[in-house]
Amino acid sequence: MNNDQIAGKWKQMKGEAKILWGKLTDDELDQVDGHKDKLAGLIQERYGKTKEEAETEVRSLFDRP
Repeated sequence: MNNDQIAGKWKQMKGEAKILWGKLTDDELDQVDGHKDKLAGLIQERYGKTKEEAETEVRSLFDRP
């Protein structure tokens, strides 16, 4: 999925992200605005994951059909 597609679908995906990573607030998810690197950074910070783990989880969200 390219960046334009992500931006267009972010509102839908934000709900899924909230379910997966409940420690993230709605404001934080609004600030992410579909940027994979920002989301991975928040996940890494909140959940104490490595950069690779967070990026893998984010990729799995964005690669869903």
